[in-house]
Amino acid sequence: MPELPEVEITAALIGAAVAGAEVDSVRAPGINAVRSFEPPLEALAGARLSGIRRRGKLFLIDLHAGGPAGPPADLTLVVHLMSAGRLQLFDRRATPRDRSSRVLLRLAGGGRELRLREFGTRQRAWVKLLRATELGTEETLASLGPEAWPDTPDADALRARLREPRPLYTALRDQHVIAGIGRSWVDEILHTARLSPFKRASELTQVEAEALSGAIHARLGGAIAHYRQTLSLPLPDKLPLPLTVHRHNGEPCPRCATTIEAVFYEDYVMCYCPACQTDGRVLKDRRLSRLLK
Repeated sequence: MPELPEVEITAALIGAAVAGAEVDSVRAPGINAVRSFEPPLEALAGARLSGIRRRGKLFLIDLHAGGPAGPPADLTLVVHLMSAGRLQLFDRRATPRDRSSRVLLRLAGGGRELRLREFGTRQRAWVKLLRATELGTEETLASLGPEAWPDTPDADALRARLREPRPLYTALRDQHVIAGIGRSWVDEILHTARLSPFKRASELTQVEAEALSGAIHARLGGAIAHYRQTLSLPLPDKLPLPLTVHRHNGEPCPRCATTIEAVFYEDYVMCYCPACQTDGRVLKDRRLSRLLK
């Protein structure tokens, strides 16, 4: 799933490229991707894109719409990529052969198209078109915790939010606790902070919370800085992740050279360094996770 750094750089690059562009028409080949009905997507015809923002892992595409039916209205298209979605800008419009298309914003002049695509078979990515006044009550947005970056919660704020006695690995991926972090970057953050993924969130000391806050800010900010230097439009289907721990099991730890280990679950893997994070203890079966705290 694209996480905070990937969504941030996508919003920045595409947002700058489409600012001021007029929407010529809208299509939704993946009709099940549309989760709202009023106003309808057709209301975007003639609207101008004013920018693209990020909230957690979601895109907020801001538009200024108006027409003969009434005064101008500010609208926002909320886009959730889920696990396999991508937001991309193309110079040509999609053909019927593009089976990955879910929602298409066709821009006036030149044939450009802002395209929500989704790979795989689950088709879970979605969009909602909302009036600006409705953003504060949209259930997904309203339930999000504070942003993980750039205003990373400090140690005290983190300890206040990580009150439940569950593993840090689980707590940090909970978007209600802190918004933007997923499986890839939580591995990197916990490795940087030298914290076990299985440590109970409610047992964080002040020193550990300070290390965690610093690691969140440094790793996410570092990834975004890397993307700013290396990425430009057009964006590839899959962004290269500057990861050193996640899915690097079997390789030497970049800090101490100990072999990075992994815990395999049904549909994902969690990676960590035993020497840096778990006092040398190795866990290879998730059923033994209670042994690491």
